[in-house]
Amino acid sequence: MIASDLLDVRVLDAGGTPVGWVVDLRFVLDGPPDGRLAGARLHGLVVSPRTRSSFLGYERSRVRHPWPIAPLVRRRHRGTFLAHWEDVARVPDRDDGTDPEREPVVVLQVGYTRYTAGL
Repeated sequence: MIASDLLDVRVLDAGGTPVGWVVDLRFVLDGPPDGRLAGARLHGLVVSPRTRSSFLGYERSRVRHPWPIAPLVRRRHRGTFLAHWEDVARVPDRDDGTDPEREPVVVLQVGYTRYTAGL
């Protein structure tokens, strides 16, 4: 799987209720060294309930300018949350033999936790 397989994909809870779209991925660098840096590991998915667009870097809590872009982007993404990778039950798979016309979805596990998406 590559990152673009997850971005802009609809997210459902375990009961099939839509909760938003994947707008970003969060990685942590805690794997075995790969050159000078530690290897990256997928930590979770950033899910926005209102829009499919990116945060454009405005999820960082100290970014306030240029005004009025920063507050507008934050307002558009209100309710956005981070779902840890362990809370993901199912992801789209291009090679699973299902109908290619069917919309790919990410399904979250029962009892998943919504963490703050801000950095």
